[in-house]
Amino acid sequence: MINKGILLILIAFFAHCNWSLANKSISSPDGKLVINVSEIGGKAVYNLHYNNKVFLNQSPLGLNTNVGDFTQGLSLSAVGQQTKVEETYSLPNIKKSRVTYLANEMVFTFSKDNKPAFDVIFRVSNNDVAFRYKVYPQGERLVCIVNNETTGFELPQGSTAFLSPQMKPMTGFARTGPSYETPYSADEEMGKNGYGYGYIFPALFRVKTDGWVLISETGVDSRYCASRLNGQPSGLYTVEYPLAEENNGNGTSAPGITLPGYTPWRTITVGENLQPIVETTIPFDVVEPLYKASKKYEYTRGSWSWIIKMDNNTTFPVQKDYIDFSAAMGWETVLVDALWDTQIGRDKVEELAAYGKTQNVDLFLWYNSNGYWNDAPQGPHGLMDKPALRRKEMAWMKSIGIRGIKVDFFGGDKQVTMQLYEDILYDANDFGLLVVFHGCTLPRGWERMFPNFASSEAVLASEMLHFSQERCDTEAYHASIHPFVRNTVGSMDFGGTVLNQFWNGNNTPNRGTRRLTSDVFQLATAVLFQSPVQHFAMAPNNLTDAPAWAIDFMKNVPVTWDDIRYIDGYPGKYVVMARKHGNKWYLAAVNAQNQPLKLKVKLPMFNAGENVTVYSDDAKLSGKVTTVKTKSNQLFEINIPTNGGLIIVN
Repeated sequence: MINKGILLILIAFFAHCNWSLANKSISSPDGKLVINVSEIGGKAVYNLHYNNKVFLNQSPLGLNTNVGDFTQGLSLSAVGQQTKVEETYSLPNIKKSRVTYLANEMVFTFSKDNKPAFDVIFRVSNNDVAFRYKVYPQGERLVCIVNNETTGFELPQGSTAFLSPQMKPMTGFARTGPSYETPYSADEEMGKNGYGYGYIFPALFRVKTDGWVLISETGVDSRYCASRLNGQPSGLYTVEYPLAEENNGNGTSAPGITLPGYTPWRTITVGENLQPIVETTIPFDVVEPLYKASKKYEYTRGSWSWIIKMDNNTTFPVQKDYIDFSAAMGWETVLVDALWDTQIGRDKVEELAAYGKTQNVDLFLWYNSNGYWNDAPQGPHGLMDKPALRRKEMAWMKSIGIRGIKVDFFGGDKQVTMQLYEDILYDANDFGLLVVFHGCTLPRGWERMFPNFASSEAVLASEMLHFSQERCDTEAYHASIHPFVRNTVGSMDFGGTVLNQFWNGNNTPNRGTRRLTSDVFQLATAVLFQSPVQHFAMAPNNLTDAPAWAIDFMKNVPVTWDDIRYIDGYPGKYVVMARKHGNKWYLAAVNAQNQPLKLKVKLPMFNAGENVTVYSDDAKLSGKVTTVKTKSNQLFEINIPTNGGLIIVN
């Protein structure tokens, strides 16, 4: 007969084992970031602490599928050992050309009815978390539909949000929404839900005075749909799938996967300041290339007429002028935008491409994505959605030396649309074409997954400055947000840096919308907005009506970067950051506040006693260029007027 004392010890031991299994933690290599995973009342939950402070409250995990409801009745049945993940990779088309990723990984298995339902795989690096589900077969069921998730992120009360609302499907120009082209709020109270359809990724939150949280997702391709966030009154934001009305109702909202199968990675970046947010590489760290590049892709700077001159000027003479303009600037490409098929014609496009070769300038060609999902009339259309026609078109482009394509008007995040993105990219690689997407979804790790992917719009971009004086009035506000939210997770094809004072073809005063920001501000955005292919909103007339120092800067500004440094800033107010190309650092700053920005900052990327070139504005937004010798303590005094900018280059 067992001794009562031993029995009590055994009960305590098994109780401890059960508690340990029901509540496990994984921490970052430096031990500061901790994820606790547990099962409470049959539901899977997790929370997140950084430096012993709560950055995410207890938040839900789980999926509801057509092979089982894995949101309740769960038990945490197994916890793997914490293992180390270490990888170094090179990628020329993101914010850092060489990345070393160090993380810890742990797998948590949740079961239902004594059978494994799913794993949650967590990877935790010093400021980043990535997690995804692995869904198990259920008996003979080897495929499933994931109807919805309970996956969520509950911010502590008192947090504020920096969010872009999801558009209502089949709205906007020619029913092309949603297109990720809505303005970001700043310091918005939680508990809202945008226009009623949630919020797009990425999402930034300020956790009271403790720090910042950036939430997004990566690794989305044809094997899943893209997701959004649904706001709840409690400060909980849950993962939501596309709305049924997207893409004109075509395709399913719920993704289908083979079993065992994986969801995309959901990512969380945390920091006590904004440096980890700006400098994160987590969207690329946890994904892998899906195919090999057919050639070495070279990234380009260029011009495009459409942003200033609009549809009617997609003509042979105007495009020839822009080829000459790009050549004069030393840029590599011209983007020939919508309607070239009818207003120029294929034979003349071939002539343009041949002429461009004589000037060392290649062409990008615009295409409409649509078959059946929008009403956009601009052509060429009906080609990119059909494999046989698409490949024939790409073969023609390769034969005449086209550098890349810009494909527009997608209007949805369903799995069928992700398949279209992937198919376009895959086929384009066969013909050596770079791809830029517009009117589109957020790129989710695509720079690494697809070697010929260049950039995506997915932002309230420069065209809105042409169409709306309100957007011009708030240009600095938006420019000060993008480096912290949209652009930090993926390349952003903004199409900016305009030196016309007025948004019209000849810079005619008092015609069209009027730019309020300075020339230095505009040059700064060429550094702040990261994209390895940039078609700037400059025009041939700028060769004579813009300051010579501005033209010289734009002739030499790079579009690929080797490193990044966050210096200072606050989304919606101002940003100061630096990028490195080769041995040269470019510090760029803009001010969106109603008063001058005055800072004293240390800039260790510039050596003490080094001569640097400074582009600055006076109180009237008149720019100038000076040479300054850095101080021995590397401190700089920054003074930027409202709507002004600053650039320092060594």
